[in-house]
Amino acid sequence: MKTINFPYIALALSLFLLMVVNRGSQIGSDGETALPLLTLLIANECAFFLSAIGSFVGVKNLKEINFKFSLKPLYAITTLLCILLTIQFTLLGIKLWPL
Repeated sequence: MKTINFPYIALALSLFLLMVVNRGSQIGSDGETALPLLTLLIANECAFFLSAIGSFVGVKNLKEINFKFSLKPLYAITTLLCILLTIQFTLLGIKLWPL
């Protein structure tokens, strides 16, 4: 696999894991989450690393073409979404972590 395609894969898997974590963290009528807390934290951490690596690879590849967004607009948007998902998973992990 070429690393240039990794941000696309990271975006798709991160969005899926975001949906899993959001649905699993909903509190039911019994006061517990739909998924166990450890499962939510592990899924969140995996998605964080996946989107962070996708962001790194995307920015590295965009630097190689000198950030000319007109050449690869879809790639630039995908990289930006990976960066935003990395921030989202960081905040979600802090929210999920029991204090």
